[in-house]
Amino acid sequence: MSEVSVQQADFDVGSEIAALSADDPEAGAVASFVGLVRADKLCAPEVGAGGTAQVAAMTLEYYPGMTEAALAEIVAQAKARWQLKRVRVIHRVGRLLPSEHIVFVGVSSSHRHDAFAACEFIMDYLKTRAPFWKKEETPAGSRWVDARESDDRAAARWEGKET
Repeated sequence: MSEVSVQQADFDVGSEIAALSADDPEAGAVASFVGLVRADKLCAPEVGAGGTAQVAAMTLEYYPGMTEAALAEIVAQAKARWQLKRVRVIHRVGRLLPSEHIVFVGVSSSHRHDAFAACEFIMDYLKTRAPFWKKEETPAGSRWVDARESDDRAAARWEGKET
């Protein structure tokens, strides 16, 4: 099993979680995050400040080779910070509908603190440092989406640069 996958196909959350601790009696903790495509998007420009727009679909594009390398670097940074046993990151690409899986981050460790922290770190860095391009389809049309300030703030706290 590769630690990092970028793929169009959906994934089985239960199988991914089970694989993180399979045949490892020293794994005392597994933490995971599953991201889903949301149907609504806050502060969409076409509906004005504070409004919401219904998202009919989201299309994710990536740069093969570069994106996987960026994800592998994020995993390497997590392994350098915490004592992890296994790590699994899956990011889907292509056209996805609301409620579909978009991302899986899972880690196993001997202890829960390392598992929780590493899972959150990987997700925060994935949102800000992994090269994906997202386009939302709404009734008002399609638009490319930038990273949000809240994602940048979440990632900055791991570097001691909280804003």
